[in-house]
Amino acid sequence: MDYLAWIGAIGGLLLLTSLLSGWIHDTPITHFAIYLLAGMAVGPWGLGLVYIDLRGHGAWLSRVTEMALVVSLFITGLKLRLGFRNPAWRDAVRLAFPAMALTVAGVGAAVHFWLAQPWGFSLLVGALVAPTDPVLASIVAVDDARDADQMRAALSGEAGLNDGSALPFLMLALMLMASPGSLDFSMTMHWLLVDVLWSFAAGLTLGFGLGWIVGLLGTWLRTASKDLAPGDFLALALMALAYAGAGLLSASGFLAAFAAGLGLRSAELYVVTHHPHPHFTDAPGKGEIEQTHPPAEMLVNPNRREHRDVEQPAASVGLMVSDALSFGDTLERLIAFALVLLAGVVCARYWSLDGVILAGLLFVLIRPLSVGIALLGSAAPPARRLLIGWIGIRGIGTLNYLAYALTHGMNEAQSMLAAQLAITIVVLSVLVHGITAQPLMAWRRARMTARRQGSGDSNRRTTPTPP
Repeated sequence: MDYLAWIGAIGGLLLLTSLLSGWIHDTPITHFAIYLLAGMAVGPWGLGLVYIDLRGHGAWLSRVTEMALVVSLFITGLKLRLGFRNPAWRDAVRLAFPAMALTVAGVGAAVHFWLAQPWGFSLLVGALVAPTDPVLASIVAVDDARDADQMRAALSGEAGLNDGSALPFLMLALMLMASPGSLDFSMTMHWLLVDVLWSFAAGLTLGFGLGWIVGLLGTWLRTASKDLAPGDFLALALMALAYAGAGLLSASGFLAAFAAGLGLRSAELYVVTHHPHPHFTDAPGKGEIEQTHPPAEMLVNPNRREHRDVEQPAASVGLMVSDALSFGDTLERLIAFALVLLAGVVCARYWSLDGVILAGLLFVLIRPLSVGIALLGSAAPPARRLLIGWIGIRGIGTLNYLAYALTHGMNEAQSMLAAQLAITIVVLSVLVHGITAQPLMAWRRARMTARRQGSGDSNRRTTPTPP
């Protein structure tokens, strides 16, 4: 196929999924599953039009997946309109740190004892497949700033944090593989102090501070100048500054991107709390304004911009957030489409029975047990814990870590085995978790609706009829 044929084929696929979007949403099949199958169709398993060697293309794959994760993590943070005292954050932290570490350990133990691999390589495989994906988890994550669902918020928080929390395990694994013996004290302390503690603290602080400052400064400038220009570049600039700044400081760029989205959303909350829109100034206290005031982006129509829209700070920040969400969502979907298509193409070369077995262990045993242990003592009900334990979609984060590992010292045999395990798990996760997530979430919604109706009936029975 020549260049024009490829452009036409990609356009046809995007058109088909766009036109049939309504029907697709009513079935267990996701858009990403369709893109994955399309990749299989043009790869060696189908028409044989594309052949990709990941080891030979690791450098560009690493950069593209980094871009996808930075955009997605920023948008994930921007959609989380939660105060930091919200219980969902406690569950998200439990999932992103203890559950993450337990998952890495579980997968590493399975690879070591079952496949007889050294501990360094086993730990590397655990780090590759442990993080859940902020891009592909749109079915189960927060998709609207008004969404206060505790489970969705916890899964979004986990996906936003665990790409950063898994990276130190990958770095430790590469250090173990490069070291002929055990790590000495200085290497271990450098890993702990720099790659873990400093990377987390500096990444989160830098990203949140940038998002907060840019959000407040942008609101003030827009209101003062009555600026109606689209704010797409502001969102892009914020992502770039957060990620590049974190790299310069040896901090986590992924955590910085996520925190930048959180910071911009916190700036929006600050603006509407202290300068609410005139339609929402009747609430007697600031706390009540924060609870009753809708997200600022709901106050504006980005397609009909008028100067009166930016006379109020709440509307100004609403335009800014709306533009960031629109731009980020589109860019995120385009990059995700390309990378899932890539996974479909390469799965023919890297598909393995060992990967299928490891995927089964991860999906059915290791992830649910890790989540169950991490959420001990949590207020999350048992049904929610079971759902969280099952729904853990792997995707672009795993591809990014794999591309990084392929370019940092693995030999050919190790590269092939790591790619086989990681690609097989990603492909199965996109299909299995994608197909089961929608019916499970529909079952959960029906269960919650029935419970609310039952609670309402009970209240009506116990409340005396007024005279």
